[in-house]
Order: sequence, then C-alpha cells, then structure tokens
Amino acid sequence: MAERSDRTPARWRLPFLRWLDGVEAGWAVPLLIACFVAIWTLYLAVAYAGGGLHPDTLEAWTLGRHFAWGYDKHPPLTGWVAASWTSVFPLSDWSLQLMAMANAGLALVFVDLVARQFVSGHKRILVLLLLMLTPAYQFHAQRFNANAVLLATWPLATWCFLRAFETRAPLWAVAVGWTTALAMVGKYYSIFLIASFAFAALAHPARRPYFTSASPWISVVVGLAALSPHLYWLATTGASTFAYALNHANGNAASSLGEVRNFLLGLAAAMSASVVLWVLIAGTRLKQFPADFAAMNPGLRLLFYVAIGTIALPVLISLVIGTDLPSLWALQGLFLFAVLVVCGTSYPIQRFYTVNLTVIVAGVALAAVLVAAPIHAVYRNDHGYEEGRNLYAQAASELTRQWRELTGEPLAAVSGDDSLAFATAFYSPDHPHYARPFAYQDASGLPRKTTLDRGWAALCFRDQDDCSRWMELVSGRAGHFVRREFTAQAQLWGRPGISREVIVMMVPPRGTPESAADDFSASRRAAE
Repeated sequence: MAERSDRTPARWRLPFLRWLDGVEAGWAVPLLIACFVAIWTLYLAVAYAGGGLHPDTLEAWTLGRHFAWGYDKHPPLTGWVAASWTSVFPLSDWSLQLMAMANAGLALVFVDLVARQFVSGHKRILVLLLLMLTPAYQFHAQRFNANAVLLATWPLATWCFLRAFETRAPLWAVAVGWTTALAMVGKYYSIFLIASFAFAALAHPARRPYFTSASPWISVVVGLAALSPHLYWLATTGASTFAYALNHANGNAASSLGEVRNFLLGLAAAMSASVVLWVLIAGTRLKQFPADFAAMNPGLRLLFYVAIGTIALPVLISLVIGTDLPSLWALQGLFLFAVLVVCGTSYPIQRFYTVNLTVIVAGVALAAVLVAAPIHAVYRNDHGYEEGRNLYAQAASELTRQWRELTGEPLAAVSGDDSLAFATAFYSPDHPHYARPFAYQDASGLPRKTTLDRGWAALCFRDQDDCSRWMELVSGRAGHFVRREFTAQAQLWGRPGISREVIVMMVPPRGTPESAADDFSASRRAAE
C-alpha cells in the first residue's frame, strides 16, 4: 500500500509530498519547526491564559536581571537567555512562552544538524516528527529552567563532537570545548554528556587517530578557558550551586534502586508513543535490526556510545552515591535514540509513512490547542495550582497598590515565598528587586539592614506556615512594619475562579512619614 500510494498519491497528500521535496532545498525543515513553535506557543497562551508563568521561568528571568557568572541554585545560562530575550521582547506571558518554545525549536534545529550527518531527505523529517511526539519539546520545554535549556545545548555539543572526531580539525575542536562549556553553565548534569563523549571516543575503533591528534586536547583547554569565569565565581562565592546539587545526594541503596527504576521507566514512557509508531512504520523489517546494528557506520557507532553513556553513567553514579535521579533530567538526550533508530536503518522508508506521521503530529497539536488547552484553562481557573500561579498577577498588583498607598514610592525589593516573590518581580509594574531566596532563609538569616532601610516587602499565601513563621522572625528585626492580608482571586476571560488569602509584610523606607508607623500600629491592633 505504501509503495502504491507513493506512485499514485491521493490528492490530499500532494501538498505534503511537495513539502517533503523541499527538505534538501533547505526550506521544509525550517517550515516544520516554525509551525511547531507557533502552534505550541499558542497552546501555552490558551492553556495558561489565567495561569501565569511557571515559577521556574519567572526565576530564570528574575535572576537574569542582574548579570553574574553564577547564581545560588543553578549555573547561569537560563538567566542569561531570559535576560537576552527580554532585552528585545516585551515582559509578558506570551513573550516568555515564545522564548520557551523557541528554545525547543532551536533544539530541533540542532538535532537536524546531527541527523543530516547520516541521512538525507524525508528521513530527517522522521527524526523530528518522532521527537515532537515526546513530551520533552512542549510540556517539559514550557518550564524554562536548567533542565529545559539543555534541550538545545546537548544536540549542539553532540554535533560539534561528531565533526571534531571525524575531521580532527582545530576549528571543530574549539567548537566542542565552547559548546560543552555552554552545556555545563546550563546545568552540571551535562558532565554526563561530556563523560559520554570521552567514553565514546575511547570505545570507538578510531580512538587512536583521535587521541594522538591535537583535537581532544584543544577541546579540553578551550572548555576550561570558557568555564573559567564560572569556576572563579564558584571559588570566590562558596560554591552554593554545588551545595544545592549535593542536596540531591541523600539516598541509600534501596532508594537508589527505586530512583534508577523510575528513571528508566520515565524515559521509556516519554518515548512510548514514538516507539509504537516506529514499530508500525518498520513492520516486519524490524527483524533486520541485528544486521543493521552490526553494519552501523562509524559515525552512528560513535553516537551509539554517546547515547549509552548518557543513560548508564547517571545510573551508575546514582547507585554508587545515592542521588535522586528524576527522568526529566535526561529528557534532552532522547534525540540520540531517535537519530540512531531512524538513521541506522538500511532499508528505505516510503514517504507514505512520513506523510502519515506528519498528519498524526499535526492532529495532536491541533487537538491540544482547540480542545485540551481551553479545558485545561477552565479547570485550573476553578481548581488552581499547588504553587498558586493563577494568582500571581493579582497578588503582585495588589501588593504594589498597597505599597504605593503606604509609601508613595515604587516598590524596590521583595521576598517571602520564592514563587510569589519571583511573580511580584515580574508582574508588578515596579518590577522590584528580588531580595533573597526564601528557600535559604533558614540558613542565610534575615534580610540585610540596608535592604530594610531602603524599603522592602514580603508575601506568602496564608496556608504556608513556614513562610508565615519566617515573617514573624523578620518583624522582630524590622522595627517598623505593616502587616496586611487580602484575598487574591483568579480570573479567566472575565470568569472568577479560585481564591486564596495572601499575607503581606511591608517595611517602609527609613524616612517615611510617621503615618506609616501609625498605620503599623493600627494594623497590629486590628490583628490582635
């Protein structure tokens, strides 16, 4: 049927076939990726119309406002990207949603650079379509954080490594050093990609020519040089990012086995839809897999060793030192297996199957936008989120209004619950400075006196007992402050939704008129 369809295609297939003709002409892949970015950005805009941005995205923007070679929790790449993006695009939900999906689209561009090393024509499209059916490039990508930023950096570094190993040219060696350093300042989990490069090079039959050339050593020197500002930051600031990462190493043998099991099952689940469809495409030709594997070309064999390393090495480390191992940490490496499966086939794949897979991918995307997104938006408006993200804009707006009413000045600094503080920094028209991460208040102590003197506010949801207790500790140091409560209610297309109580604490700047102190006294008497 597939061969007959390719010879005499139905009329509805003709536009798709003309599109596939444009793969090697250079416009078909960009068109596919642009459509993917556009439709899934639209999905995010509808599904989260009343929901606000994810706290991870808000954190990336907040930290990136102040350039540094490192930040408290993660390496700095997410902050750099968010800062660069918002220097061009406006501060709005749709803008940062587009940023998240543009990152996923860029990742697919780099995956295509890897795939085209081994195949041409519509097989390149097959690789991308299979990845578009995984949750990594839409739902995982929308949480723009240290995991999502690796979606683009890993395939870019892999492409450079493949070219450096094959050519041993100095320029490609420099590219490997630079791109692996970029992956490392995205998240330290990228050490497993770098270690997998070393493992693959050692396991490959062509290891001797590679290691006796200057290429790997140039890569090491360039990589360390590119990382040196961040390494200096670590050495001079106490390496808080390492401390944060080590918080995940608190398991035992039994818990590690459970983590490894869930890690592998999670990755299998993420690829399940793509695997099922590939089985339907390959059919009985799957029995050729052993022969195809044995005849794998040197470049694909190198990629195979890299893919094995990215799974085996974190599993081994988790078992040895007892670390957490969520499968979402490794989703950026799924492209390796998609490339191997599609590009490793010795038999041709009829365009009939590529057209069918394109229709499936498009159908899923349209169903998500037209059906799932509105349902999700309505449901969340009524039931909310655990982190309260559909109340972020309302809480930030009300705090800003009350602060200006109290002080007559713009809100300068905010903290409290991390997510609410990030949201206030973003959604408040004053865009206050994010003072300190609440997650480290127990270890870091109270806000600095200079921060309080300049004026400072904090906010928590009423049901967050730990945050409320922390506010009580701050009140003892602040001296003069105003504590208030208000109700924030979600809104979706004019329809009221869930509501939660918000507690705010405002410390007016030194020199604020005495009316602030009077307001404080009145608010305390009312509370009592």
